Amino acid sequence: AGLCPVRGHSNVQGDRTMGIWERPPAPFLDRLEAEFGLPMPRENGVDVAEAIQSFVDGTAKVLFCLGGNFMRAIPETDLAERAISRARLTVHVSTKLNRSHAVCGGTALILPTLGRTEIDAQLSGDQFVTVEDSMGKVHRSQGVLQPASPFLRSEMAIVTGLAEALFPGTTSGVDWASFRHDYGVVRDHISRVVPGFDDFNERVSDPAGFELPHPPRDSRTFPTATGAANFAVTQRLAADAPESVDPDGPQLLLQTLRSHDQYNTTIYGLDDRYRGIHGGRMVVFVNPGDIARLGLHDGQIVDLVSHLGGTERRVSGFRVVPYPTPPGCAAAYYPETNPLIALEHRSPEAGTPASKAVPVTLQAGSVVQSARLGARFVQQNGLGSSPDEGQ
Repeated sequence: AGLCPVRGHSNVQGDRTMGIWERPPAPFLDRLEAEFGLPMPRENGVDVAEAIQSFVDGTAKVLFCLGGNFMRAIPETDLAERAISRARLTVHVSTKLNRSHAVCGGTALILPTLGRTEIDAQLSGDQFVTVEDSMGKVHRSQGVLQPASPFLRSEMAIVTGLAEALFPGTTSGVDWASFRHDYGVVRDHISRVVPGFDDFNERVSDPAGFELPHPPRDSRTFPTATGAANFAVTQRLAADAPESVDPDGPQLLLQTLRSHDQYNTTIYGLDDRYRGIHGGRMVVFVNPGDIARLGLHDGQIVDLVSHLGGTERRVSGFRVVPYPTPPGCAAAYYPETNPLIALEHRSPEAGTPASKAVPVTLQAGSVVQSARLGARFVQQNGLGSSPDEGQ
């Protein structure tokens, strides 16, 4: 009973458990060195925002993505796309195409891979991978469908194949092929490197999986100064903070959010049953008092404009929707509004983009733009036919 101490969502915390971080701790690197007999890099890497900045600066030359939709998940989209287009090489290991594949470096590669729903047959037999859920439980995931193509390789096969070419076992001492032929070999290494994964292969054979140690859940113990769970309360924004807005001024504080028909950057439909939106995503939710104060009206088409750092960032064609947001605040869907988020506007501790605190002004769109978008909305919602139907 009580609050659930969630470390993350989806398999995000599973990645971190396995050491996927730009600042891996020294004990983890020590265990890797002991396991493989190789020196591990001790310099910190870069997070997402820092990676984009390195392309802007020209210090990064290669973008290698293991899945995902990088270009639609990041801030200041327009700047990032221009910068990454100057890379020497972009590589995407993918199960399906998305916008990121169209932002190409000097050489652009797409490496199709098996999805988790497909059978992964290797020399030792059909393979499975493991995932960690939000409750800290690890279980196996094994595909049952025939691969879409006999030429598809698994992510493990692609990565180990690259490793064999770049760091052959004759020089690195690592038997990369053994990882590819039997994923149990990888789990054996994990069991000796990552705490909580002792006897990994044996424990994951249980269809129910196994639970990782979690002191708050297991023993009600907390590694804090008070020995108890602590709640962190965000302070009110200082008046001179870059993201602060005058509640009586022309700016609103915008947060970006997901719709009901959306999972991360994947959009499954144009409806949002949570907020009563149907047939479109180009909307901005605004407090009714702010709509009146700013001289706007329900259904008006506006541009959203941000000015942080003296640079104007603009997205166009958003329909004003009255919604009980806090006065002075607005909301709109991402990734459509990601171009408004300044690359440098992020948490100094975590590096997380300030997607929930973007100062914006709402500017009326052109009459022609408003007419076209309004007619399209009417058509999509079954309220009549559009004069530009078919365009």
